[in-house]
Amino acid sequence: MTPRATSIDAAKATSVAAETRRLLDHYLVASARAGDHRAFADLVRRWNRRFAAHAYRLLGDPEAARDVVQTGWLDIARGLNRLQDEQAFAAWAYRIVSRRCARHVAAQRGRRELDRAVLAEPEAEPVRLDVEGRDQLRRLRAAIQTLPPPQRAAIALFHFEDLSIAEIAVALDVPAGTIKTRLMHARRRLRAVLEGDDHD
Repeated sequence: MTPRATSIDAAKATSVAAETRRLLDHYLVASARAGDHRAFADLVRRWNRRFAAHAYRLLGDPEAARDVVQTGWLDIARGLNRLQDEQAFAAWAYRIVSRRCARHVAAQRGRRELDRAVLAEPEAEPVRLDVEGRDQLRRLRAAIQTLPPPQRAAIALFHFEDLSIAEIAVALDVPAGTIKTRLMHARRRLRAVLEGDDHD
């Protein structure tokens, strides 16, 4: 078997696994919405770590992130029966957590720290970063930690959670143009780090 065939097979397996996860999530959301408490508990187990990571990216405080996510799950539980589309769960739930983070910031510092600036600079359709090798992946993850929280959240949701720009806009409760701008600036910074041209 050629390396190309092996790569194609691996990609197909990854795609099948991702689709299986999505279908399971859709089933659990539908069941939880119908009142199945075990399904809701399974949802919490499957998503809590990702929501906590998202909250940490926005807040930079692990304890605050845990508190925000716990409160967010209460909001999710109360609002789940109003969610009509199971496929929208991820973006909808991330938005709840994002809003809870914004409230936490407002309560602690008296102002929101999530940027809402929309720059006029146009951008082509986003292109996924091609990161090869463990060393580059390690450097990329380290570089992501240096980004401002709004950019860090956008880049992580796009590349690690595979959300679309529209879904991220819903998740972070900002316009799609703002998400494109955040991704553009984040990619410039990450590309400079990966190519060794970071002089900041």
